[in-house]
Order: sequence, then C-alpha cells, then structure tokens
Amino acid sequence: MEKGFLDRVEDNAAVRVWSEGTQQEKGDSLIEGYESELWDFTRISVTQNDLQELRDIWNSWNGKVKQLFYCNYGDLPYLLYVKVDKYLFWALAQFWNPAYSCFIFVGVDLVPTVEEYMALLNCPKIQTDRAYSRPLNIPPFFKKLMNTTGMSKQWVTARIKQKGDSMCIPWRNLRDLILAHPDSKKRVDVFALSLYGLILFPKALGHIDEAISDLFDRLDKGTTPVPAILVETFRSLNACQRAGEGRFIGFAQLLLAWELVAPSRRDDISEEKWIAILQNLWAEDIKWRAPWLIPDEILYRCGDFDWVPLAGIRGAVGYAPLMVLRQYRSRQFIPVTQGLAQCEFSYKDDNYNRRVREISDAWNQTRRMKEFTAGLMTTPEYE
Repeated sequence: MEKGFLDRVEDNAAVRVWSEGTQQEKGDSLIEGYESELWDFTRISVTQNDLQELRDIWNSWNGKVKQLFYCNYGDLPYLLYVKVDKYLFWALAQFWNPAYSCFIFVGVDLVPTVEEYMALLNCPKIQTDRAYSRPLNIPPFFKKLMNTTGMSKQWVTARIKQKGDSMCIPWRNLRDLILAHPDSKKRVDVFALSLYGLILFPKALGHIDEAISDLFDRLDKGTTPVPAILVETFRSLNACQRAGEGRFIGFAQLLLAWELVAPSRRDDISEEKWIAILQNLWAEDIKWRAPWLIPDEILYRCGDFDWVPLAGIRGAVGYAPLMVLRQYRSRQFIPVTQGLAQCEFSYKDDNYNRRVREISDAWNQTRRMKEFTAGLMTTPEYE
C-alpha cells in the first residue's frame, strides 16, 4: 500500500453527528456478553538493545554527514538518548486496553496518533500521503540488503542468520560496515537501517530483522513508516496485556517521548507512584510535547471502516482517533468503535492477504476532520 490519504476534510460538527449516530446504530467495539480477560497486573519486559555503539558512531560524525541523515531520515538520532523508564512503562501498561487500542484512565483516554508521531519524527522526505502495507510479493532479504548496503551478494548472504522464526543480520556486521564504508551516503543508510532494527522494531536483540527491510527499502520513495510504528506498538502492548506478561518489541523510546503526563520525569518515581499519578489523570494534566506542530486536521476514518485501520511489518490493527479528541484540546464526543476489537490480525493468519487488500483499498478513501471547536470539553451525550 503506497496510497494517497487524508483526501477529504469535514467539519467537526458534521463528524460529531455522524459518529454519535453511527455508534448508536452499530454499537460498541465490545460484543454483547464480552468479559474482560485482562490480568489484574501485567508484568511487561522492556529489555532493550545496548545503544552505546550507535551513540558513539553518531557523535563521531561531522555536521555534514549528520545533516545528510536528517534530510533523509529525520530526527531519529535524538531517540538514542531517550531513557526507557521501566517503572513508567510498567505503569502505563496497566492502563492499556486492547479492545480499544488505547490507554484508558479515569478522566481521559490517550493514544499516540499518526499526526503526533509524524511531528515527533520530523522526517522531511516522508510524505503523509504515502503509507506502507505488506506487498504480496516481497523481494528476497539479501536483495534488499544489497540495495541498502551496496555490498555484494556473497558478502550479504554470508552474514544472514536465522533467529527464531526470522532471518536477520547481526548488528556487529552492520557496525563494521558503517565504520569502514567509503561512501558516506551508504554509511548513513546502513546506520538508519540499524536504528530501525535496534530501536524501532527490536525483535531479536543484537540483530536487524528481515521484516524491517521491506519497509526501510521504501523510505526513499517517500513512504511514511508511522502507521507501521503504531501497529507494532499497539500489537505488542496487546500481546503483553492479554498474556499478563511478555517483552515489548515496539518503539519504546518514541512512546515515552510522546508520553503526555504533566509531572516532571524523575528517576526516583517508583512504579507504584506512577500508577497513582496515572490513576488520577485528567485532561487538564495533559501537555503535548510538540505544541508548535499540533495539527488542525485529524485523520479519523478510512473507507468503509468507521475508524483507522493500520498495516505494519508483522500484522495489522486499528485505532479510533475520535476517542482522544481531548488530547488535542478539542471537544470530546461519542466515538464510533464497532468492530475495532476484532480487527487485529497477524501475517501468519489464514487469508491475511485479503485483509491487507481491504486496508489498502480503505486508505484510498480516507477522511480527516477540522480539529478545533469551541465550548465545553465534552458533549452532554458523552457525559
């Protein structure tokens, strides 16, 4: 899927009438008789790759090479310095609800959105009108690595390893290539691929997974990785929450850079204290990290879906931006969520190709809404 989207803008009031009427007609995301299967307490591992070697390489580059990276891949390097606070992460996980792909607190619901992640990543060559979806025919892993690294087939195939159910290339091989490659553009490309493998989609520690290479291979065509980043974040949180345990394999640094809680981030805040803070979270406590880039239009639905379906590198999921309008300081009304709880699937599932095509087609007919409204923060119907 490399389709145009955000092609129709609608008035906030019209979207409100549609949303509340459709929700009343179709119902909620949860089917009748649904019983929560969430554990009372989720223990989520945030074990990360050691990023010191990446930081050392970045710090060794001069301004010209760094500018080359910024122009092609945006502000990813600053995320090398975002500390993953495991206590905050553990606390956040307790409030994640897989049925709604959303953090649900007492006074407000929150979720990272396409617009917010686009602002935080700040990628000049990424276009918001091109989104990634898994193709039916994927080129071999070694060919994509050859294209990125500029190395021979013999060099690449000799270094590909099997890790679990995936083909990977070890980080140490890419590290050595970055340090020795004579072409500065290729050094930047391989460094960016390493960032994608080690911090954006960190499945096998110390390795860059094959699933990443297809998305990465399309970045030079202007494809935005943001929907895929959201998918892997949501699906990993879902898996951990449903099981009551597990390792988070999404983009932890970006999620914590997005995190909107007002209290100052300090290392001495325990998990229990974070949970207490989040339990009492209200809309007025929310502070958007990039206020200079708050959008005035929000993507809220695609095609025949009443919300936004997202395709990632390993599966798909959906989210409902209309659930978090207060996140944008906009009036919150009843969102449409019917079918949202059943939309997640893996590329290992039967007939996943058909469902991927449905998402791709839906992104040809997407809608956004004007963000700002006046009046109370919530409608009487929502209350």
